[in-house]
Amino acid sequence: MNPVRHSEDKKIAISKKKPCQYSHMSNGMKWSKKCCVLILAAIIAAIALRLPLLEQRPMHGDEAVHAVKFGDLLEKGLYTYEPNEYHGPTLNYFTLIPAWLSRTYEFKDLSEFTLRIVPVFFGVCLVLLLLLLADGLGRTAAVCAAVLTAVSPAMVFYSRYYIQEMLLVCFTFGAITSGYRYTRNKNITWALLTGVFLGLAHATKETFIIAFDSMLLALVLTLLLQSRRDGSGGFIKTVRAVKPSHFIAVVAAAVVVSALFYSSFLSNPNGIVDSVRTYATYFDRARQNQLHEHPWYYYLKILIYSRYDSGPIWSEALIVFLAVAGFIVAITKKGLSGVNFHLLRFVAFYTLIMTVLYSVIRYKTPWCLLGFLHGMILLAGVGAVAIVRLAPNVLGRAFISLLLVAGGAHLTWQGYLGSYKFYADSRSPYVYAHPTTDVFTIARRVEEIARAHPDGYEMPIQVICPEDDYWPLPWYFRSFPRVGWWNKVDENAAAAPIIIASTSVEVELTNKLYEITPPEERQMYLFLFDKPYYMWLRPKVKLLGLVRKDLWDRFQRQIQSIQPQTTGEK
Repeated sequence: MNPVRHSEDKKIAISKKKPCQYSHMSNGMKWSKKCCVLILAAIIAAIALRLPLLEQRPMHGDEAVHAVKFGDLLEKGLYTYEPNEYHGPTLNYFTLIPAWLSRTYEFKDLSEFTLRIVPVFFGVCLVLLLLLLADGLGRTAAVCAAVLTAVSPAMVFYSRYYIQEMLLVCFTFGAITSGYRYTRNKNITWALLTGVFLGLAHATKETFIIAFDSMLLALVLTLLLQSRRDGSGGFIKTVRAVKPSHFIAVVAAAVVVSALFYSSFLSNPNGIVDSVRTYATYFDRARQNQLHEHPWYYYLKILIYSRYDSGPIWSEALIVFLAVAGFIVAITKKGLSGVNFHLLRFVAFYTLIMTVLYSVIRYKTPWCLLGFLHGMILLAGVGAVAIVRLAPNVLGRAFISLLLVAGGAHLTWQGYLGSYKFYADSRSPYVYAHPTTDVFTIARRVEEIARAHPDGYEMPIQVICPEDDYWPLPWYFRSFPRVGWWNKVDENAAAAPIIIASTSVEVELTNKLYEITPPEERQMYLFLFDKPYYMWLRPKVKLLGLVRKDLWDRFQRQIQSIQPQTTGEK
């Protein structure tokens, strides 16, 4: 056979392929239409699982804290970064977009939807960004990772949470995808985007330092493995391949973006210094905080197997198992072809390092697992494809594929249960120190009483809870401008028409109302809530509600005046 002729025939055959098979981009990426359609389907599934009924779940205390902080930015146009109590400012500033789009300009008019649509958006972006890694992970593996990202119960649950975690994971992944694209063509645009994403991640949450250190160490390990194959000069050669101007562009973009956010767009320059100073607080809290101290296997237990009382079994073991398979493929460079093993090894090392670091840190909250869970999902996509291809025949591959589909369906079902059935139930591992649905009853009853008060929503209210343990009530009382928040019973303060207090101060409160207060100033108080008279703020945290009798009588007369009209209409 004439090799020249054979080469020409091959070129002709390639040229005869359908022009619509791939969508070409200027940087050399090839997106197959099938891959794009399947990832689009995963995006639709992600939206379907995340978007409905965002108001259904009670606001977590952390969500309420961030909401109140955002309220200041919304109403006053001011944001001051506080390194001791709050995380980075990106969540607040990005929330301005849905607030403005919905024409909401006052804190009292905000809704859960306006706030929670922000993490929903970035949770969906995690699926979309996989298009940038399709040629590195392999198109089929990218589709599998997109599906697992869309249906993972933890990803679904915390994409509906108004906290910084989903933004942090998205920005970190954005830096990884942009960095990978830069390695493919050395285009400075990708270098700038890498810096922008790094700056956004740094401006989101202090735990970015864990992700950044993991990325840096993973990159070094990947290059060291590459140098073993290419010789001792391979590492130096790879480093020198990066143009100094492009490296400076990455650093400059990251610094500028982070500084803009922390300085409140130059209105608070001290915020830049505080963004560094905050790590002293962060490390101290991670080392000494006993309230959120858990054993090293806490996160793995959540992912592999959890069951509380009579609740359902929760498990994302499928993702963990497939991630282990993907890790083996990445290290051994066996089981797959047509992938970028440098990228796979980077993701493998990054995920392993993140998992170890978060497991070693004693301070643990369940949403912190999202960072390394996302890395596991990327590896799981690779592992799923490798396992299917290891099957000896078509029947075996079909059987394994069916098992994977069944596992994905089970994850989807858990995602639905977690977000729409057990959304405030402590039998879910993702529900952590969460308020009960009683907060809805508290808010509704206070609003009903306010309608009977001469001052309406200007009615004074007292909330008494030691150690400021009243969150998320400031969110639910956002329409009441005269709420007093107390850590203890103040014997000298006049009693408000409505008092909500922790049961831990019930004795002191009763003593104030009926013993210390002079007889001529005493008012009779009744229980604000129906039997059993107490409301659960959170598990093990009970609240007592009291309402002044004259106001309660007005409320009852108001109800009676409405009932005959309602009966007549019927």
